[in-house]
Amino acid sequence: MSLAIFDLDNTLISIDSDHAWGQFLVEQGAVDPVRYHEANERFLEDYKNGTLDIHAYLELALKPLAEYSREQLNAWHQQFMASKIEPHILPKGEELLARHRERGDTLLIITATNRFVTGPIAERLGVDDLIAVEPECVDGRYTGRVHGTPSFREGKVERLETWLSRNATSLHDAWFYSDSLNDLPLLEKVDHPVAVDPDDILRREAERRDWRIISLR
Repeated sequence: MSLAIFDLDNTLISIDSDHAWGQFLVEQGAVDPVRYHEANERFLEDYKNGTLDIHAYLELALKPLAEYSREQLNAWHQQFMASKIEPHILPKGEELLARHRERGDTLLIITATNRFVTGPIAERLGVDDLIAVEPECVDGRYTGRVHGTPSFREGKVERLETWLSRNATSLHDAWFYSDSLNDLPLLEKVDHPVAVDPDDILRREAERRDWRIISLR
């Protein structure tokens, strides 16, 4: 029995859920349609290029959570799941999860997208354990700030090490599946790194290091 770790966006699902949530908010009229859209696109390009300032991005991404009630946010998220996420869940991704589940492996999703967005997606995929960016919450309302270390790049390694300690487990014989160059720090830590429909930089690194490369598309 091993630990099977999965990135979420563009790995188990065929879109970036963080970016898609931002665009959904634009469609709902919940954010400034021009400025938010432009910023969302700019940050996505920074992410793809490996130059994302995660704290600057989170100022944008978490702010709307503080501006609306939990009831409104949850209602929007139900629409978001049905219209934006469900059509992009990859059947081969679900098959991969099932194979690890049948082996008795522990399944863990680790993502740089916040828990509000990704918690219901992990639940839909049948994965109980999730490491995500944690939006700060005070008295039942989001503050628009991040709590703790964002699970991004080296932050994923830090958050995972904390999770391993709390769950009395290790990375021995662990798997990690990801599409992104931003996950190189964690891919380097596991015994079985797998590049999934990788971006160009990760593909070159995977080929150079003789890592397995697969497609779930």
